[in-house]
Amino acid sequence: MKDTDIKRLLYTNLLCVFSIFLSIFIPSFFVDNFSVLEAHLTWLCICSASVTTVNLLSYLVVKPNVSSKRSSLSHKVTRALKCCVCFLMSCFLLHIIFVLYGAPLIELVLETFLFAVVLSTFTTVPCLCLLGPNLKAWLRVFSRNGVTSIWENSLQITTVSSFIGAWLGAFPIPLDWERPWQVWPISCTLGATFGYVAGLVISPLWIYWNRKQLTYKNN
Repeated sequence: MKDTDIKRLLYTNLLCVFSIFLSIFIPSFFVDNFSVLEAHLTWLCICSASVTTVNLLSYLVVKPNVSSKRSSLSHKVTRALKCCVCFLMSCFLLHIIFVLYGAPLIELVLETFLFAVVLSTFTTVPCLCLLGPNLKAWLRVFSRNGVTSIWENSLQITTVSSFIGAWLGAFPIPLDWERPWQVWPISCTLGATFGYVAGLVISPLWIYWNRKQLTYKNN
């Protein structure tokens, strides 16, 4: 493991963090009195689009998982379509899980679905960029000692921290503090966002700190 690889990972992750800040501050130049809380649904769409775009561009430039095999145009198109289908399936699956865990079934359907979209953006999109629509690779990465690179280590940490952040964000909802951010699903989306950013920052630092102990097996 080289320090230059860890630096590439750090810079890529910081770009993803920057995309979160862009989604917060850029709309204020076009919309008067824009607020993440007051225009939460709009912000969720902007945040999802911003993070997805930066993820795609950064992985295309950095290419952390370069394959020695040349793929045809039809293969690339098929792969892209499969990734889109996987992303949509992830959104619907998370929406169903949220409803099973107590989210409103009929009311606030759009809010719940957009929460599923943004959480899928934080978790599924990086997986698709790095691993593609390969279920075996996903199971390998998220199994014990299954990672084969620092990029997959970072993917593990960021994905888990996003889910933990979303889960922790649900705790303030039933409390009688009467704060605007306690409305479903604002606290959950903010928790997921903080978890995602924390994972992006912590993962390269953790990998650097433990670089002497970390060993990776080739695919």
